[in-house]
Amino acid sequence: MKYNILSIFPNILDSYINDAIIRRAQEKKLIEFKRYDLRDWTNDRHRSVDDSPYGGGAGMLMKIEPLYKALKDINKSSQKKNNPKKRVILLSAAGKKWTQALAHKYSKLDELTFVCGRYEGVDARISKFVDDEISIGDYVLTGGELPAMVIIDSITRLLPGVLGNHDSIIEETHSQEGTKEYPQYTRPEIFEAEGKKHRVPKILLSGDHKKIKAWREKKYKK
Repeated sequence: MKYNILSIFPNILDSYINDAIIRRAQEKKLIEFKRYDLRDWTNDRHRSVDDSPYGGGAGMLMKIEPLYKALKDINKSSQKKNNPKKRVILLSAAGKKWTQALAHKYSKLDELTFVCGRYEGVDARISKFVDDEISIGDYVLTGGELPAMVIIDSITRLLPGVLGNHDSIIEETHSQEGTKEYPQYTRPEIFEAEGKKHRVPKILLSGDHKKIKAWREKKYKK
C-alpha cells in the first residue's frame, strides 16, 4: 500500500510514522509513504495557498490552483495513472463518516492520496478532483493531517503481515458493524484497589473452552 500525504505541514506526522507498527510495516515493505508540501505548487513569492472566501465570511480558504496542480503531478508520478485501485481522499468535516467497514474496503486498494485541508476549509471545486470526502467524527480539527493518520493506521493494521497475530482483528470491536468486543482480562487474577478486590470472571479460569466461547458471545455488545 502506498500512502501519499499532501499538506502544508508534510512532516508534522513524522513521530507517528517512524515508530511502532507503522515503522515496522515500512521496514517489511508492506507500506510506503510519500509526503508532499503543497507550497511547492504555488507561483508567488509568498508561496500562498489560501485566500479570503467570495461572499465574505470568517477565515481563509485553501486555493484550488495549487491543489489541482499537486494532484495532477502526484498522479503522474504513479506507475499506473488510471489504476482503479487508487483513490484520492479529501479530509473534510462534511465528508462521510469513517468506519471499520470502510477501513476493510480501502485495505484492498493499492494507493491512497490524502488531501489535508487547513484554515476554514478548501475551495469547493476540489470535489471535482477527488474520489471521496471523509470525516472521522462530528467535530472540527485544525487540519486534515491527524484524520489522515487515523485512517492510515486503521487500514495498515488490516494489511496481511502487519500484525504479528492476524487473528486479533477478527473478533475485535467494530469487526462487525454496530458491535463491540467482549471484555478481556489478564494477570493478576485478583486486583486490589481502594480496599476492594476486583476478580477475573470465574468462567475464564475454568478451562472449558465451550463455556468460555458462549460467555464471550453473550458479552459481545451490539
